[in-house]
Amino acid sequence: MIVVVGSINLDLVARVARLPRPGETLAGTAFATSPGGKGANQALAARRAGAAVALVGAVGDDAFAPLALAELRSAGVDLARVRSVSGATGTALIQVDDAGENTIVVVAGANAAVTADMLAGLALTPATTVVMQLEIPPATVRVVALKAAAAGARVVVNAAPAAPLEPALLDAVDVLIVNEHEAAIVAAHVGVAPAPAAFAAAMAARFGQAVIVTLGAGGALAAAAGTTLRFAAPHVEVVDSVGAGDALVGALAAALDRGAPLAEALKEGIAAGSLACTRRGAQAALPSRDDIARLAATI
Repeated sequence: MIVVVGSINLDLVARVARLPRPGETLAGTAFATSPGGKGANQALAARRAGAAVALVGAVGDDAFAPLALAELRSAGVDLARVRSVSGATGTALIQVDDAGENTIVVVAGANAAVTADMLAGLALTPATTVVMQLEIPPATVRVVALKAAAAGARVVVNAAPAAPLEPALLDAVDVLIVNEHEAAIVAAHVGVAPAPAAFAAAMAARFGQAVIVTLGAGGALAAAAGTTLRFAAPHVEVVDSVGAGDALVGALAAALDRGAPLAEALKEGIAAGSLACTRRGAQAALPSRDDIARLAATI
């Protein structure tokens, strides 16, 4: 069972030929709204990858809330612990250029109201995988991680958006997932080398965790228990990179939750992230377990 504690947003996506420079106004070529938020995306990614998933989070009492939850509800994600609070649902303002690169501005809205007490009555056991990101209050991430670790649950933290992580939190994390930029931020805070392979090895040795650094088109690497793994990403036609990182996290968590070894889980994560780049949108692009398995077999 996977429990995702995280953000729920509605994405407002503008397509542009290229990303604007500071102070520049460009004409967009298309606009769409779609459900998003790292917590919601990763919950749906794990569900589509075959896991049973519960999402803990918050939405506002506005018109965005039902739109933000629609894909999750349709996929069978347990939303019993998604709280409705006064105010706005979280929003992400996204620009995507013709090369598939993106810029994202996130407004927390109801996500700022996510607290650890929202897990009340939810059993955390050694058979539970708890997945979190950093679009909810840092205090909530810390308290939930400590509570989950004390219960013997697997704790997965995707340190995104980039932020320093305190040692007390890192001690409770079983799997840390970062991209290269996020690795540099964490590295500076704890005093290790920022280069991906060195960072992963140092963090794994210091905190006794599995550390995964995603490398975009270069795939991903992992370090755990003195071993380093690195897999290249398969070639795909990139349409839109929005949500690719969340696809990787969700699929990797789903594989670990069913007992797959780290190497297999990493391949499935890379496959899911690659497939997510072949379609537009975040949640609409998240792949199925069968598609993930077929592509992972080629890595």
